[in-house]
Amino acid sequence: MDQFWLITSFVTFIIFITTYFFAVALRNNGIVDIVWGLGFVVIAYFSYLLSGHADRSTIILLLVTIWGFRLALHIFARNFGRGEDFRYGQMRVSWGSAWVVRSFLQIYLVQWFLMQLVSAPIVLAGHSAGSLSWLDLVGIVIWLTGLYFEVVGDAQLANFIKNKKNKGKLMTTGLWSYTRHPNYFGEATLWWGIATIAYSGTSNPLVFLGPAVINFLLLFVSGVPLLEKKYKGRKDWESYCRKTSVFIPLPSRK
Repeated sequence: MDQFWLITSFVTFIIFITTYFFAVALRNNGIVDIVWGLGFVVIAYFSYLLSGHADRSTIILLLVTIWGFRLALHIFARNFGRGEDFRYGQMRVSWGSAWVVRSFLQIYLVQWFLMQLVSAPIVLAGHSAGSLSWLDLVGIVIWLTGLYFEVVGDAQLANFIKNKKNKGKLMTTGLWSYTRHPNYFGEATLWWGIATIAYSGTSNPLVFLGPAVINFLLLFVSGVPLLEKKYKGRKDWESYCRKTSVFIPLPSRK
């Protein structure tokens, strides 16, 4: 297992290094978000090969591939022709002349390291044993729930933004009336589903390291905090926050 983790770590490191050089040339660190999902697809494929094409690794490969390519295509389509994401733009401005070095250390190296942690259920599932069980089905249902919130949430927001009448307004309908971040909730949830499948074949609690890290990042680091900071102080945003759950979908409060 240690050797396998070293192989996937090396391969994904090469991917991130290559992306870094492209980003420096284009002056756009936003492309790392496209690579994020695809890196997990690479890891899932290695896990699939190592397992000898076992059923559980085949399922995880399929689920991760659907999620990874969907996310990469969505981010590419969302950002195409729009320049660098505002979060990376703010970092570039604050870092000044040191942005090249700090981009490598604080974006690419950090994301590569986090990928090794998040991929724990994928890697460990490559060494799972036994036939499929009811717990695998539970994991698939959890994953489907997460994918629904992520895909539908992204689609609802994209359609809202396309309507010129909504310029300057907040998205507060559909799934966005139950949680202020349905796409983030969906991403976290589907990783819990993948970890549940991996646990079914390994009984190793380390598989839950992946979704635990994702939850922490989305809730306290790069997801919810950065996005909510952008809207802080707006009266419509403050009103929306009072009515709507920050993460877990709940009925709107009156």
